[in-house]
Amino acid sequence: MVDRSVTPDDGAEIARNPLREQIRRVLVEGLLSGRWKPGERIVERRIAVELNVSQAPVREALRELETLRLIESVPNKGARVRGFGVADMAEIYPVRAGLERVAAELAAERLAADPAPLLREVDALRRATAAGDVEEQIKHSVQFHREIVLAARNGVLMHTWESLGVEVWTRLSVRWLNMELHAKAADHAQITEAFIAHDPEVGRMLSDHVHNYVDAAMKSRGTER
Repeated sequence: MVDRSVTPDDGAEIARNPLREQIRRVLVEGLLSGRWKPGERIVERRIAVELNVSQAPVREALRELETLRLIESVPNKGARVRGFGVADMAEIYPVRAGLERVAAELAAERLAADPAPLLREVDALRRATAAGDVEEQIKHSVQFHREIVLAARNGVLMHTWESLGVEVWTRLSVRWLNMELHAKAADHAQITEAFIAHDPEVGRMLSDHVHNYVDAAMKSRGTER
């Protein structure tokens, strides 16, 4: 059951932005804050009433979270929160690392010629780190990787990468496992420099960088892959 009421600010934000995306963010925040625990039901009708929307966009948002394996549908019982943890990261991040290595190889010449999108995100990430703004760090860290995938100009690759829910999983990793994104800001700068220098190892560098996230998570929990 849902115990926490959505604030008026939540409703105002939804009014300004696409419903499905904003509802998804509200649901993700609920998972991050512990509003819903693993195994607990998320009642579609109640969420719709709280947010003053129809059930259709709530259902769409729940389906997206099911695709990301954050919730699961149980016959005759509706949606409930999955049990999840480091093991899920251990499955998702190697796939992401492989996709981004391919993206880096496809995008290498374009980003060497025009590294501006990467430089912009590195600068923004540094500012966010200096300000201690974790949400902005996450935003610009993810956008850095997205710019590389975009520069690959491969629609299948882009769609597959987006389907992994990189931003959601990055936020979950930081919140649940206390991962420190500031330690990765230097990595982003080094990867950018590698693109500019036409370094043939840039794909491997990017892949290793992504793998390091899950390795750090494993170490923080005293587990091994």
